[in-house]
Amino acid sequence: MLTIHEEGSASYAEALTRLSRRGDADLERVEGAVREILREVRERGDAAIVALTERFEGRRQPHVVVPEATWRAEAATVDPAVRDALAAAAERIRRYHEHQRDDGFRYEEDGIELGQRVLPVRAAGVYAPGGKARYPSTVLMAAIPAAVAGVPRIVLTTPRPTPEILAAAELAGVTEVVDAGGAQAIGALAYGTETVGRVDKIVGPGNLYVACAKRLVFGLVDIDSIAGPSEILVVADDDADPKVVAADLLSQAEHDEDAYPLLVTLSRALADAVDAELARQLETLPKRDIATKSVRDNGHCFVVGSLEEAARVADELAAEHLNLSVADPDAMLEGIRAVGAAFLGYHTPEAAGDYAAGPSHVLPTGGAVRFASPLGVYDFVIRTSLIRYSREAIRAQADLLESLARLEGLEAHALAVAARR
Repeated sequence: MLTIHEEGSASYAEALTRLSRRGDADLERVEGAVREILREVRERGDAAIVALTERFEGRRQPHVVVPEATWRAEAATVDPAVRDALAAAAERIRRYHEHQRDDGFRYEEDGIELGQRVLPVRAAGVYAPGGKARYPSTVLMAAIPAAVAGVPRIVLTTPRPTPEILAAAELAGVTEVVDAGGAQAIGALAYGTETVGRVDKIVGPGNLYVACAKRLVFGLVDIDSIAGPSEILVVADDDADPKVVAADLLSQAEHDEDAYPLLVTLSRALADAVDAELARQLETLPKRDIATKSVRDNGHCFVVGSLEEAARVADELAAEHLNLSVADPDAMLEGIRAVGAAFLGYHTPEAAGDYAAGPSHVLPTGGAVRFASPLGVYDFVIRTSLIRYSREAIRAQADLLESLARLEGLEAHALAVAARR
């Protein structure tokens, strides 16, 4: 099942290099189609959303923007046990993200008052997929950080919203629901239509068309990231349970045929044991076909000779989810800089992070954790630098400012200072 690479073998370095570049998504093959979709939405607004939904989904929406009374009534029909579970998860997610609040700062130095003001964006758009699967958890994970940040207008866009999705939206603080998916939904959020007000930031995962649309509208609006297939990297020492390790790998493999289940072990014996467990567990997995293709096409195991090499491999792969099934996960984590979410120890499944641990499960993929971070409150705010000089302060610093301005040949800059002497 897994493709196994032992340290020192011919395939080891080649596979590591290739997998570290897995984020080079082929958006070019859909870019032409996506540009045309975005053009239609920009020029025709709601009429384009309706026509494109009929073309791609074979249905005609009763509304582009679902009336608030309608979607809240639909949310109320969800099974009480489901709502209780969503509410419990929402509370944990909210508590975690409240720790990310930033109130800005001010201080004074030699008569100069400096600071930073932090305010929420005016409107945020949350995209929730509606294709192969629906994830109310993603609505919670994407919208709650925006609500904690204080964003007054949070727009959820998803095709054919279900009661479970709508219940999650209500619990998360969503204020508007748009019945649209695909690149056209991203266009509606970015450009605005007759009924969909434009937003300042778009977040949430989606398919290749959604990812391409987000990239193309970036600059007009902000986005969280260009999301690719889900991925998990498990680092397992010889005390790790092969049954548990296999289950962790499959927890991401069942998402998508293109998902990456990756493993680093300290022995070939453990690698073979995990491989056998994967085959056994796949026999009864409801999404067996999806998970099997993921493991066979993208499943790799690196057998290493030391924990130090295991950490180096993990850092090189820069995984969205990193599960450290080792005796001292904190020590190993010290040697790994690039990771989206770290699950520490034998008893911490990645699935906990997907649902109710607390941190948002909206994470950079494809190695982007080298430079990007999990979705958080900080994604929904704008920061303003504050500067105030007293008369004495500008006079005291005038020589410095004028000399620096003239060093760069900007005499008007120097004169703007000199006028205040």
